[in-house]
Amino acid sequence: MRKLYRHRKQHGTPIASGVFSGLGEWMEVSPGILRLGYVALAVLTGILPAIFLYIIAHFLIPEKK
Repeated sequence: MRKLYRHRKQHGTPIASGVFSGLGEWMEVSPGILRLGYVALAVLTGILPAIFLYIIAHFLIPEKK
């Protein structure tokens, strides 16, 4: 069974929280595609709900050690 974790760094570049890197690895999808989908969702729903969703995901998904 795969576990869902956040990744702080990917390929040596710092990432804000690592939510999309962890989700991408868990779903076996490129994190870039997830980020583009998230930006589209943010534009369509307004920026504030998307920010709250990201903050909630940051606190719910544990960091990989």
